[in-house]
Amino acid sequence: MKYYMGIDVGTASVRAALVDQSGKVVVQAEQPIQIWKPQPDYYEQSSADIWAACCTVSKKVAQAVNLCHIQGLGFDATCSLVVLDENFAPLAVNAEGANNRNIIMWMDHRAVDQVNRINQTKHHVLKYVGGVMSPEMQPPKLLWLKEKLRSTCWEKAGHFFDLPDFLSWKATGATTRSLCTLVCKWTYSAGTGWNDCFWKQIGLEDLTFNNYSKIGNHVLSPGSCVGNGLTSVAAQELGLPNGIAVAVSLIDAHAGGLGVIGADVRGSNLPCEKKPITSRFALICGTSSCHMGISKDPIFVPGVWGPYYSAMIPDFWLNEGGQSATGKLIDQVVEGHAAFAELESTAKASGKNVYMYLNSHLESIKTSYAVGMLTVDLHVWPDFHGNRSPLADPTLKGMVTGLALSNNLDDLAKLYLATLQAIALGTRHILETMQKAGHQINTLFMCGGLSKNLLFVQIHSDISGMPIVLAKEEESVLVGAAILGACASGDFNSIQEAMEKMGKIGKVVHPDLGQKRFYDNKYEVFLNLVEHQKKYRAIMEKI
Repeated sequence: MKYYMGIDVGTASVRAALVDQSGKVVVQAEQPIQIWKPQPDYYEQSSADIWAACCTVSKKVAQAVNLCHIQGLGFDATCSLVVLDENFAPLAVNAEGANNRNIIMWMDHRAVDQVNRINQTKHHVLKYVGGVMSPEMQPPKLLWLKEKLRSTCWEKAGHFFDLPDFLSWKATGATTRSLCTLVCKWTYSAGTGWNDCFWKQIGLEDLTFNNYSKIGNHVLSPGSCVGNGLTSVAAQELGLPNGIAVAVSLIDAHAGGLGVIGADVRGSNLPCEKKPITSRFALICGTSSCHMGISKDPIFVPGVWGPYYSAMIPDFWLNEGGQSATGKLIDQVVEGHAAFAELESTAKASGKNVYMYLNSHLESIKTSYAVGMLTVDLHVWPDFHGNRSPLADPTLKGMVTGLALSNNLDDLAKLYLATLQAIALGTRHILETMQKAGHQINTLFMCGGLSKNLLFVQIHSDISGMPIVLAKEEESVLVGAAILGACASGDFNSIQEAMEKMGKIGKVVHPDLGQKRFYDNKYEVFLNLVEHQKKYRAIMEKI
């Protein structure tokens, strides 16, 4: 039996898994990683801490099989910015000069002023990020470093990596960049490469020097083999065989898409069964959520990132919508409620986690109607961390309407439910925007931590009106990373072949059409909420 290791660097932890040729996860391990929050909207990490966690989980899972059976290694990670000096040593991205904190995380919004100025240029490269760049992308973060930390960071920097590319460099010593990371987060074009004019216009012309050596001038497609494989030093640190194939990496959400969207659906009776793969839509739900739609020809969707060529699946264009806070939002709403302590103790006594308990509590307090209708007069706008898609406005705030003068467990459960619904209504907003632009989507494929919450899944199905396919293996992101390693090893001829053979569908959740009118009305309220927020902002700007 041949095995492939996938290593996934998420927001708060690193996971590794060994996956066999059929896509079965044989063994997996997890290790937490540190996050620093020096001030509001600033989030930092350490590349040394993350690599150490990669080594820990890799060694744990590698022990499960004979090492000679491990054929390839694939990485995925959040699209965070790693800064190293000319000698590849960590360089501080903070005023404190803490060199161990050398990563500006994907969710960091410190560069809002910079991104606004970049967007004001209306440069044509912005057409390929939905028309408006996000502060979660790398150009505004790079500009922030130049303007705010010029002498301590910018002038000393020798290398800027997207985190997935940093990992493949650590494993191989090659500074190869992934087409996925550069196209999706750096304005690189698969057809024409870097655009000198753009970097000069935004004040980062120094990045064009020496053929873009600081940000990457050797670019390969995901799943290609990097360099000469795993170096002896990295092999010892990871506990893996020297020289095994290391794949060009992916952003974590894109690895989830790879692990779920291409599964064989023959005999499933799903709407997408006899349709092109472009009828499928991947929804990766974790700390944040990403919405992946693919097409054979480029489709330009206002407020939705892309179209990106070959960024996830070779020869297909990708549009990527998203919500900046989903799992993180649910945690904040629940943990910040006055009844959370009661919820924790009650859930513990019942042997359930807090979300399993909330789901069962909602069932116990519903009347003759479906659970969803408990929020008939309670509504949430979920952009507590700004709107990524389709409004592309990082300054938007969260909203709640319909609160009562009580804070008991029933109130907490209903607010939790309204938050799940708001996230699903946001998905519907993204879906409808993409369909209006030309995408023809009929089936959702969901993975990520929130896909384990069946109430979350059911609500998404009810609100979208589409069936949702869950992967047979819950850890689709790890499967996606392993697919990369499998392709790099040469055991599969293409990403598409590996996706079909290693991706397996599991449970299918169908919409409850009896709630369609309720959710149509709730969606109307949802869209009104943001319009009201804009009106309130306009009123206050008159001061």
